[in-house]
Amino acid sequence: MQIYLPIAELSVDVFLLLGLGGAIGFLSGLFGVGGGFLMTPILIFIGIPPPVAVGTEANQIVASSVSGVLAHWRRGNVDFKMGGILLLGGLLGSTLGVWLFAVLRQLGQIDLVIKLCYVTFLGIIGGLMFVESLRALGRRRRATAARDKMHKHTWIHGLPLKMRFRRSKLYISALLPAGVGVLVGVLSAIMGVGGGFIMVPAMIYLLGMPTAVVVGTSLFQIIFVTANVTFLQAYANQTVDVVLAVILLTGAVIGAQFGARAGAKLRGEQLRILLALMVLVVCGKLLYDLTVTPADLYSIGGGE
Repeated sequence: MQIYLPIAELSVDVFLLLGLGGAIGFLSGLFGVGGGFLMTPILIFIGIPPPVAVGTEANQIVASSVSGVLAHWRRGNVDFKMGGILLLGGLLGSTLGVWLFAVLRQLGQIDLVIKLCYVTFLGIIGGLMFVESLRALGRRRRATAARDKMHKHTWIHGLPLKMRFRRSKLYISALLPAGVGVLVGVLSAIMGVGGGFIMVPAMIYLLGMPTAVVVGTSLFQIIFVTANVTFLQAYANQTVDVVLAVILLTGAVIGAQFGARAGAKLRGEQLRILLALMVLVVCGKLLYDLTVTPADLYSIGGGE
């Protein structure tokens, strides 16, 4: 059944959109990511203009993240204090990112910048996560030594404004999570993502948080940052398609609950390697689209 999307200005099968929303919601609950790093490229693949895909996907992420947080909160896997610090940085970064988005759109470069950002960040993050996850699976018998190494003191631990995060069992500078939040906020606005594909690795490897707590805490921060992005994108750039967003979030809310249940049955190493594989697949598809010669290369000037 076809439905017309007024802002995107095209018709799309409603059941396809519901299925996509459900699948991304499942991944949100499973990995602790908003799912935008997958959904935004997929929307672009099916013909949604990149600016509309970015602005609308931020709205859909809010719903799937709320559903996922509720599931993880019931299990006690949300560090609200850590999430609050990440959120402060995220709100600042997302506001800056929406302004940058508007500037790039006026210059006519936003489509290219969106795709290049995806290829760059998905390639780097996916590759690093995949390599580390393979190593982690191969050294399970030395898990204790690995944990000791993860918490080895470096220059990062000498930063000021230290705070104690009891749920995450950490005593670190608040500047670290705030800085991660700013970066993720900027990417959320420009790429239409919750930022979980960067947030989750950063919380595990940079901040040293336990994987079980990372998922719920990441989703908590994503809720408010993407809500801020949605409001600002709708106000400043008019790129939020409400019809598309409602269909996607309907499937996402249901899918997130099933994802959270499935995630409780997998080890941290298994979750990370599955996430890394999906990131690399999406990165490969986007890179292919950027480099392949279009079939209608001369269609724009064909009238002469």
